[in-house]
This record gives sequence, C-alpha cells and structure tokens, in this order.
Amino acid sequence: MTYVTSNIAPEQVKAFQALDVNQQLALFYFVYKKMGDSVTPAAPGASKASPEIAEGLFNQVQELSFDEQLQLQRDLITGKDTVITREYAALSDTTKLLFWYLLAQGMDSNQIIPMPSDYQLSDGSNQLLTQIQELGFEKQIAFFRDIVSPMGFDSTGA
Repeated sequence: MTYVTSNIAPEQVKAFQALDVNQQLALFYFVYKKMGDSVTPAAPGASKASPEIAEGLFNQVQELSFDEQLQLQRDLITGKDTVITREYAALSDTTKLLFWYLLAQGMDSNQIIPMPSDYQLSDGSNQLLTQIQELGFEKQIAFFRDIVSPMGFDSTGA
C-alpha cells in the first residue's frame, strides 16, 4: 500500500520517525496528555470513524498482558507482521487516530500498560512536542494522520 502524506509538517513527521520506538510511543502519550482532549475526538471526519472497529481492536489489545501490550505498540510502529498489526493497517486513518486515542485513555485507566510516572522525554522529543503544539489545529490533525497512516503491517505488500 502506498501512503500519501499531507506534506503539511514534513520536518516534524521525519523527526518523529527518526525517534526510537520507545520515544515515539512516549511522545504519542505526551501529545495525548497535552492535546488529546481537543485534537483526537474533534478530528475532521471523527464522526465517520468506525468506533466499533477501533474499540474492537482496542479490546484485543486490552486482553493482552502489559508486556504484550507494550510489544504490540512497538510492533505497530515498526511494521512487524502480526494479526493485530495487519488488522490495524486495514483501518482508515481516522479510525487509526481513534484507536491510538483509546490506547492513551486505556493507559490512564490502567487497562493498557501505563506510562511510568517518572518517565522523561528526551530533549529531541520535548522539542518536537513543542513544535507539534505550535502547529495550528488542522496542521496537527494532518501531522497525526501522516504518523499513524503507515503504521502496522500491510499484508498486500504493495
């Protein structure tokens, strides 16, 4: 599958993708904590997202042990071939955003492996977080879609 990016925030997308997997996951969580209540639910097209599908995938993740949940999130980012990463790859970008939002909410409620309370973002991740926060709303949405779109494993190999 070919992914078309918006080119709205290409430097931030490249900077995000250059982070190691754990920093990407942490940055996702910190973005949710700082902006998630306004960005994710209000994303354009959110009403067209498939909440049942996102929730179904979330429920599969929730059934895993904390260690397995963390590994699955890493697998999504690295594109490892698993049943869940293939299911994720088939989702629309808006549904992918909703799925990550559900994961972050699950972390807050301890349904999903929580962020260690003493976790600190790297300097590069903190700088990127500031840049993301400074983007306008529409640019933030485009950035998030550009990030989540290629994640997972596309079994078609195209």
